[in-house]
Amino acid sequence: MGLANDFKKGIFFSALGKYSNVVIQLIVNAVLSRILTPEDYGIVAVVNVFLIFFQMLVDFGIGPAIIQNKTLDKNDIKNIFAFSIYLAIFLGILFMFLGYPISIFYQDDVYIPISIILGICVVFYALLVVPQSILLREKKFSSVNMITVLANLLSGLISIVLAFAGFKYYSLIIGNIVKAFVMFLVFFLQSKVKLQFKTGKESLMKIYSFSKNQFAFNFINYFSRNLDKMLIGRFMSPSAVAYYDKAYQVSLYPNQTLTNVITPVIQPIMSEYETDKQRIKNVYLKITLVLGIIGVPLSVFLFFSASEVILFLFGNQWGNSVMTFQILSVSVWVQMISSSTGSIYQSANRTDLLLLSGVLSAITNITSIFIGVYFGRIEYVAIMIVISFGINFLMNNYLLMYRLFESSYAEYFKVLIKPFVIGAIQLIGFLLLPYLHYSVFINLFIKCGLFVILFIIGILVTGQIKLFKGIISKQ
Repeated sequence: MGLANDFKKGIFFSALGKYSNVVIQLIVNAVLSRILTPEDYGIVAVVNVFLIFFQMLVDFGIGPAIIQNKTLDKNDIKNIFAFSIYLAIFLGILFMFLGYPISIFYQDDVYIPISIILGICVVFYALLVVPQSILLREKKFSSVNMITVLANLLSGLISIVLAFAGFKYYSLIIGNIVKAFVMFLVFFLQSKVKLQFKTGKESLMKIYSFSKNQFAFNFINYFSRNLDKMLIGRFMSPSAVAYYDKAYQVSLYPNQTLTNVITPVIQPIMSEYETDKQRIKNVYLKITLVLGIIGVPLSVFLFFSASEVILFLFGNQWGNSVMTFQILSVSVWVQMISSSTGSIYQSANRTDLLLLSGVLSAITNITSIFIGVYFGRIEYVAIMIVISFGINFLMNNYLLMYRLFESSYAEYFKVLIKPFVIGAIQLIGFLLLPYLHYSVFINLFIKCGLFVILFIIGILVTGQIKLFKGIISKQ
């Protein structure tokens, strides 16, 4: 019962935190999207691509390595934290100067002052890695999630106030800095990690073999996940980036509300069973079943409700995001299931396979993005991204089922039969739904109602009603 209880406790607090954060983000985005212009969002979307890159650099694979390695003592933690301080200062200063090459690449000097300000944000994101990982290692999921909720709430409120005051895109940037600072400060106080400036090579070597593969995967995955926005911003326009980014971000909401509730608790709990491959495989297949049952029908719903979702959330000025979101919605279920695989590799201490999956995914993603950008429309980029996600899904599960678990596709895809049956019921229902002539809100309300009814019918037909009484049962 220990494993089951750990999962249920972790998922409960993770869900509480994630759902709170998503509600906050939806409200803040709904307000800001009606104050700021697509051009404002486009400028921030461009610089966020580089901010995400530096957030990946500041982690350096240290976070997952701290969670996985149970031999680290307090002295090791202090040494690793000292290293992260020097890394934070170096990367923060580096980011401040990054605005100059960015401004040359995008032919706009606006990125110079933005990068200088966001250098502060990079420092705080680097400093919070170790304290946050300590709390996750100790399975303090409630603390981590509540702190994140608090940071997002303060960040959102400040961004809205600044947007009303006419700060334009700076309202988003300053809000991000506030979020990073609050998270670092509270994580640091909660974790009680000791501050020192002397680091130790021995401590770093304890996590090197794990963190090097994790870092390499993050590095490769970054480019395969963000090259689309970089190239759209360079060869199309800031507005095109904004429309694409808005659609892409909404397509990630199911991950934020559903998948990301489960995945943060997988490695902290399953790292204790890294040699028990059968147990890890059983957990992965159960997670796949749960995410598939939710994700496949949700993809169908979002495809048929794309216009209502975008216009309801952000207003009529974001109509150019609708078709892109409709295309990306096809891959929602794939993204949901795939997002859990990284934690499975980590739990089995196979970051070498994680790295290999990242390399293969990067090849398909980058190739697809270049093809989409070549055709000159964000819709073509979205189509190619969906194709790439599908290919990566097959390759990733080959590595898991054949290389890690020594099983087969047959065992894996057998789990997806019932989710596809539920998805087929949704598809038939929405195809039979007549054209609705009401307001955006009424149309969305009707389609949401139909989705719920068809979903209930689906889980009854497939006999999966008991699944939602206990996601993870006794192993």
